[in-house]
Amino acid sequence: MPLNLSYIPIGLACGVLLHAAGFNTLLTGLVSIFIFSGGAQFMIASMLTINAPLVSIVLMLFFLELRYALLGSSLSRYLTKTSERFKLIFAVSMNDENYAVNYLKFATDKKWTPREALMVEHYSLLFWTVSNLVGSLIGSALKIDLTVVHFALTALFLYMIIMQVKNRLTILISVVAALLAVFFLVLTKSTLGLVIATLISSFIGFALEHYLKTKRPSSRLLYKIRSRSSKDEDEDVVEESGEN
Repeated sequence: MPLNLSYIPIGLACGVLLHAAGFNTLLTGLVSIFIFSGGAQFMIASMLTINAPLVSIVLMLFFLELRYALLGSSLSRYLTKTSERFKLIFAVSMNDENYAVNYLKFATDKKWTPREALMVEHYSLLFWTVSNLVGSLIGSALKIDLTVVHFALTALFLYMIIMQVKNRLTILISVVAALLAVFFLVLTKSTLGLVIATLISSFIGFALEHYLKTKRPSSRLLYKIRSRSSKDEDEDVVEESGEN
C-alpha cells in the first residue's frame, strides 16, 4: 500500500500532462496499462508537444525501457516453476518500483510466492492507471501551459540521474552524454540526436568502466560518492573490481 499510495500524486500529474500533449482519457488509460512507466510516459508527452517523429519516440522508448531486460533476468530464478503464460503476464506488468519490492521480498522471505509478487504488480498497475485517468479528467477541466510538460520531464530525469550517481565516473559520463546530446541535436536538427548521443555515451561509459576496473582499479574515477553526514568519514572508498 505505501507503494500504491506513492503513485497517486505522480500519476495524477502524468495524466494531466498526457492530456495536455493530446491524449484523451481512453488513450491515457491504454498507454498507462501497456507502457506502465512514469519516465516513459512523461517522455512521450514531452516529445509529442515538440512534434518529434514517431521513429524517434519509439527508439527513445526502446532504449529507456531496455533496463527491464536486466531487472527481469534477476527475478527469473524465482519464477522457474511457473508457466510461460504466467511469466508473460508477470513481465508486462513489471516496473521499477514493484520490481524493488518483489526482489527484496524474494531475497528475504522464503514464503514469498510468485502469485503474491504478481499481486504487487497488478495492484500498483491499478493505482497507477486510475491515477492517470483521474489526472486526464482533471486536465480536461483545466488549461495547462505546455511548457510545464518540458519542465516536468527535465526535473524527472535529473532526479533519475542523481539517484544513480554512485561514483565520479557516472558524473563524467553524464556530462559527456549532455554535451553529445547538444551536439547531435544541432547536427541532426531532430530528437534522433538524443538516441545517437545515448548510444555513444553508453558505449563510452561501458568501455571506460571495464578498462578502469581491469587495468586501473585504484583510479579516482571509481571512488564512491558518499554522504558526508558523519564527521568520521574521511575519504571515499574505491570500488572493488568485481563489485556490482
